[in-house]
Amino acid sequence: MVLEKYKQKRNFQATPEPSGDVKLAGERAKKQQSSKELFFCVQKHLASHLHYDFRLEHKGVLLSWAVPKGPSLDPKTKRLAMMVEDHPFEYGTFEGVIPSGYGAGIVMLWDQGTWTPQVDDVDAALKKGDLKFTLDGYKLKGSWVLVRTSGRYPGGGDRSWLLIKHKDDWAGDVDIAEFAPKSVKSDGDFPDILAQDNPEIWTSNRPAKGGETGAMFEKIVERAMEMKTGKKPPPPATAASDKAEGKRQKAAPKKKPAAKRRTK
Repeated sequence: MVLEKYKQKRNFQATPEPSGDVKLAGERAKKQQSSKELFFCVQKHLASHLHYDFRLEHKGVLLSWAVPKGPSLDPKTKRLAMMVEDHPFEYGTFEGVIPSGYGAGIVMLWDQGTWTPQVDDVDAALKKGDLKFTLDGYKLKGSWVLVRTSGRYPGGGDRSWLLIKHKDDWAGDVDIAEFAPKSVKSDGDFPDILAQDNPEIWTSNRPAKGGETGAMFEKIVERAMEMKTGKKPPPPATAASDKAEGKRQKAAPKKKPAAKRRTK
């Protein structure tokens, strides 16, 4: 069934993500037969870890790979890309906040445009594990390839691919993720997207609470709160701070009860 895995993983009463129109998918699939210029997008997704979701339109849906470090313009740099469930075509313009559940975090539309297969049969190329194509986006252009790794990465299996830039006029050693970090839809960064929604949902309980991603979330939430309310959020409660507060209270001197006055 079209988009079955996508729908199984989400509660559309709780997430703003599009539920996926099967009829639209069928219409897009028919259109593909007469057009080789198809939609692609890359969504920068700050969830439990920062990653980039690389999506190619095929047969009315978006084939999707999670790229932990994002695309690289350097042909010598091979970026791991883990294939995930197909997404609905409408997802290609989604930008916003997933407040809870699967994929909870902030989604930015980092790049979009069209892609053209450099093979006659996309399905055969996917089955072989070698899909060559060109991109014409705002940030990503030129010739690329997705190559399946045959399970060389732990836990990957057939889901494990490499996204590689071919050597051409659009290749180079510029770190495109660092050079062009903002949204092509809103021209904003993560704090701007969060401030437009509800930054308070993560002042004390955010998707990533520790490590580099947790620190990034903390700064983003703080900046979003300042933009929205003009005030910094209170520091999130942690197990360590709760423990320290308990020790402080134990160490505080106890007041002696007032002596009772003796009456005659």
